[in-house]
Amino acid sequence: MRFHPTFFAGIAIALAAPAIAQDHSGSEQGEHHRESADHVADQDAFMREHGEQLSAALNHPSRAEDRARDQFRHPQETLAFFHVGPHMKVGEYAPGGGWYTRVLGHYLGGEGELVGLYYDPTSGPFNEQTQANIRKGAAGFAAEAADFTGLPADNFSGFTLESPPEDQLGTFDRILVVRMMHNLMRWNIADSELKTMRTLLKPGGMLGIVQHRAPADASAEYADGSKGYLRQDDAVGFVEALGFELVGASEVNANPRDPANWEGGVWMMPPSLGGDDAMDARTRDLGESDRMTLLFRKR
Repeated sequence: MRFHPTFFAGIAIALAAPAIAQDHSGSEQGEHHRESADHVADQDAFMREHGEQLSAALNHPSRAEDRARDQFRHPQETLAFFHVGPHMKVGEYAPGGGWYTRVLGHYLGGEGELVGLYYDPTSGPFNEQTQANIRKGAAGFAAEAADFTGLPADNFSGFTLESPPEDQLGTFDRILVVRMMHNLMRWNIADSELKTMRTLLKPGGMLGIVQHRAPADASAEYADGSKGYLRQDDAVGFVEALGFELVGASEVNANPRDPANWEGGVWMMPPSLGGDDAMDARTRDLGESDRMTLLFRKR
């Protein structure tokens, strides 16, 4: 998970190659999982146009320690699927330890713009200290991103979704929500946060989501976000109901080795390895979680 070290201090609850997606028994999960042939072709064209710049960002020295996880997080393929161009204004939702900030900062650093988007501190189960930490994180995002990337702080900005500045509405080309939807669902703030994100996007702007995926036959109780996993059809239907249309679903971040049924939730998988020694021995070499990768367009 990508959390700022102080982000949830004091939180007042106890918490968590493109194809047809398959559940762990090999059957199709649902009708929302196909990626259109047109979108696949568009990705090829995208890489011909922007692949060199994206590769340079991924190979920047600031990412020396990050690259070990590229094999699990597939940033090049993910950003190509999301059609994130180097000229775009991109919102990184709930930025944390800097993993995607370093990629996006260098990729957008020439002609684009990276903005850190933080939770509405009044919307969730956040006590006063946590609300203060959220506001502090947003105010300090530019300086933190500069530290992460070695780029000027002027390249970055950040704000919370409590009351976005008027001049920011309708100005974003992309907003990326990476491994965070389960928190929005279990805190019952997904509706309000995604609605606000929609107001930030340009007409036709796109929302990219990467999320831990539960099997299609997982119980509603297991897949409500409290275990870190969501069913893909549930996620698609929820986002579509808020004024988005699904562009495509990619399997680039799928991991069939993850049964996605751990009693302790996704945190039993690397990199968290939150179990006891016996559990960690079972999961250590499985890679990271099975993940859906979804792209939506603002209607």
